[in-house]
Amino acid sequence: MNNGLRTINVNEMVKMLSNVYTSLIFGRIPFKEFPSVMLWGPPGVGKSQGVREIAREIERKTEKEVRITDVRLLLFNPVDLRGIPTANEDKTLAVWLKPQIFQMDTSDEVVNILFLDEITAAPTSVQAAAYQITLDRTIGEHKLPENCIVIAAGNRVTDRSVAYNMPKALANRLCHLEIKEDINAWHDWAVKNAIHPYVAGYIEYNSTALSGFENDEIAFATPRSWEMVSNILRYVCEDINQVFPLIVGCIGENSANNFRTWTEIFTGIPLIEQIFREGIGDLPKEKELQIALKSMMVDYARKCPEKDLVDNSIDYSCKMPWSFRGRLLQDYYRIPELREIVKDNSVFQTAVRDGLKC
Repeated sequence: MNNGLRTINVNEMVKMLSNVYTSLIFGRIPFKEFPSVMLWGPPGVGKSQGVREIAREIERKTEKEVRITDVRLLLFNPVDLRGIPTANEDKTLAVWLKPQIFQMDTSDEVVNILFLDEITAAPTSVQAAAYQITLDRTIGEHKLPENCIVIAAGNRVTDRSVAYNMPKALANRLCHLEIKEDINAWHDWAVKNAIHPYVAGYIEYNSTALSGFENDEIAFATPRSWEMVSNILRYVCEDINQVFPLIVGCIGENSANNFRTWTEIFTGIPLIEQIFREGIGDLPKEKELQIALKSMMVDYARKCPEKDLVDNSIDYSCKMPWSFRGRLLQDYYRIPELREIVKDNSVFQTAVRDGLKC
């Protein structure tokens, strides 16, 4: 998309915007002094998840509660946004009942985020109704509270999804950011959000599998659809063959077949419990086995964040190549429940002194 914008990944977007909004909060500067933000990007790239990450970062940095009002504009019409007209008390004038999306907590201990998702999929008449919200923070006589952030998101016309060209008048009211797919940013997100080790390991091994689209495909791979696969494995059944039609329904048959083939190598990894209980185990040499093993160790450590167990697993990693140990320590450090344990480990401290980036 040749639009003159800088492209950034989801992690960069989260860091930048959470820092902006946190600075405004600490500086007691009204959110209306900063323009509403428009996030552009292909389907499933992580725009919606990024907004939720921004909310968590604001909560962590300010200790305020952040509430997201997620509005899918595709499902609205202009009247829905303004509210239903009704008569005033003496039946002489029409007044507009406030829509639910404007019912926000105005207290100083709360930050609201109004997330106008799929704005480019909305008809032009609905986009026009968003003019006032994005610029004046009002629609009709209804006004957004001072503690409300406005973020919009949508797909590009070139993404082969439902999208209308954004009117120039609306575009000029927004600060535009184009979100790009980034395998490192996705891996960071996947580790933090407990994506199933089969999925996390596969995408680490074959980064080109993260996204793929062929003509006439209904189901295809995106970061979002891989999260769906992870949820199926995590919450429905880990037996690939039992849920294979569901996996095909999320990412398409070609991607699902390749993924199923990958998961077969997990039968060849060492016993995870022995690694964590005793710090010993077989030492696989093949790259794909090492990646599969690391993804399972990260998942086990998240479920059992006990210092002795984690330390044993780090001792085991010292018998593996440095690249394995370094990636394992980085992934452990990404998980909040493990961070203090890892920081107290002498192997990690030495690795950081030797240049490990976390």
